[in-house]
Amino acid sequence: MSEISKYVNDWFLRGEDDMGTIEILLKEHGVPNTICFHAQQVAEKYFKGFLAYNKKNVRKIHAIENLLKACVAIDNSFEQLNEDAVFLDQFYTETRYADDYIEFSREDAQKAFEVATHIKEFVLDKIKN
Repeated sequence: MSEISKYVNDWFLRGEDDMGTIEILLKEHGVPNTICFHAQQVAEKYFKGFLAYNKKNVRKIHAIENLLKACVAIDNSFEQLNEDAVFLDQFYTETRYADDYIEFSREDAQKAFEVATHIKEFVLDKIKN
């Protein structure tokens, strides 16, 4: 990884915290909703890290689709992550608030982990190049 600021690196470290949590929860058969939430958080933090790396303002928002649009404005190859962003966006509100609460399945949790891993690897590949 090229030289990156502490601020950028901190975004990626927070994302790694969430990845570690997902891995533990998957291994221990944790609650799927919690796994899905942390997967959404991984994408959010890696997209914010990419924006910070590119000297863009990192807004205090949680919508993955909106963060992705900001990334696409920098590098249009991020557009290929649109379906992933839509998938993960459902896990922020629906896993956090009682009036929107939906029970997600183990399959949803596994897919969320895979999508988050893909986004993480995509972002890190962009930073390396």
